[in-house]
Amino acid sequence: SCQCMYGFQISVKFVSRKHDGFQTEPQFTEKYFTQTLDHFNFNSMGNGTFSQRYLITGIKQKNKRVPVTNMTTGRKATVRFSSTRRYYGRSLPFGKDSFDIPRIGLLTVEQALADYSVMITELKRQLPAADCPVVVFGGSYGGMLSVYMRLKYPNVVAGALAASAPILSTAGLGDPRQFFRDVTADFESVAPECGDAVRGAFRQLKELAERQDYSRIQSEFTLCEPPSSAQDVHQLYGLLRNAFTMMAMLDYPYSTHFMGNMPANPVKVACDTMLSGSDLLANLRNSAGIVYNATGELTCFDLYSLYLECADPTGCGLGFNSLAWDYQACTEVNLCFESNNVTDMFPPMPFTQGDRELYCSKRWAVVPRPDWFKTQFWGDALSTASNIIFSNGDLDPWANGGVRKSLSSSLIAVNIPEGAHHLDLRGSHDADPVSVISARKTEADVIAQWVKTERSRLHPSL
Repeated sequence: SCQCMYGFQISVKFVSRKHDGFQTEPQFTEKYFTQTLDHFNFNSMGNGTFSQRYLITGIKQKNKRVPVTNMTTGRKATVRFSSTRRYYGRSLPFGKDSFDIPRIGLLTVEQALADYSVMITELKRQLPAADCPVVVFGGSYGGMLSVYMRLKYPNVVAGALAASAPILSTAGLGDPRQFFRDVTADFESVAPECGDAVRGAFRQLKELAERQDYSRIQSEFTLCEPPSSAQDVHQLYGLLRNAFTMMAMLDYPYSTHFMGNMPANPVKVACDTMLSGSDLLANLRNSAGIVYNATGELTCFDLYSLYLECADPTGCGLGFNSLAWDYQACTEVNLCFESNNVTDMFPPMPFTQGDRELYCSKRWAVVPRPDWFKTQFWGDALSTASNIIFSNGDLDPWANGGVRKSLSSSLIAVNIPEGAHHLDLRGSHDADPVSVISARKTEADVIAQWVKTERSRLHPSL
């Protein structure tokens, strides 16, 4: 998902015009910012720069004190979102060579935060909006960045809204079984027998694999090539598990098209498919097809082009963005999640720190630092921070890797019972549940108070 930066005035009111059920989005202009390659080493790269993309919409000001907001939404990019974060989208410091070793080494959370701090400061000067409070918004990995911006650069940002930000699990805090347990719970909440059907289908697939009946596996799953090894079967397991992961994350009450074409309520659609007849393998194939073949145009599934195994067991996506996220999962972002077929409905697929180290050493010639986020970004010791909203949807498998309880009067947890992955940051829609409408109102009220307080600090005489 991509990282997008916007400048726009906060508004509690929603615009009245609609398109396909959505409120009309503001129009953005694409621009490029001359960004420093390496913020932390004056000798490296000869103080070189690169062109960092950003989107901006006009700020209509009667004075120069309107708030400015910055938004970094999602991490698996598609053409419907435009990236500003280094090494994603069009913000490639070295073009197509950006992912070569050692050039990839300039992809760190710290560099990305410094990018934002420098860019926000300069854009405030250019607008001009020097006295305007800044609030950062982010969803998923972007939500993590929003938290970290407030922790590291409170002089630049007055507050942060972090939606679906798994800042605890990605710091190695929590249960590695949590993620796929919660994916399973989403499907079983629709119908308990749905999880049983998925387990049963994977059991049948395992039996075929143990007999090395690869031609039958190819036929049952409409694979372009027959599997020929245990590794191919492992890849098929990953591809299938990833489909259910995507549907759980994107379980919105309306169809979406930013990470493929997903129907409304995809978890229910998949459960209806899994329970549509006695042929569990066909049902499993068709459920995966909701993600991989929504248009019906594929005549077969290519195991190694539809899904890439990487250092993130929940999936890295495809294309250059997948390389960037894989590298980050090999360095700072700790994503050692496992499925085990006991607490979840998927085949046992462990991913330990040892597995991570072995993979990352071979792929990127790096050794992960599993505890770095605890040191650098405070782990769960957040009580001295301020002005952060942690929003999470109960339908989102990332939610329980984040902050679910308020930690103070200014570290506020907003839980959305009917919400999937950062639903509150999506555009207002006719099908929105009451819980997300209420969450957005709460968020807007809190942010308005932050802005008022920051203005009073900047201009005590007003």
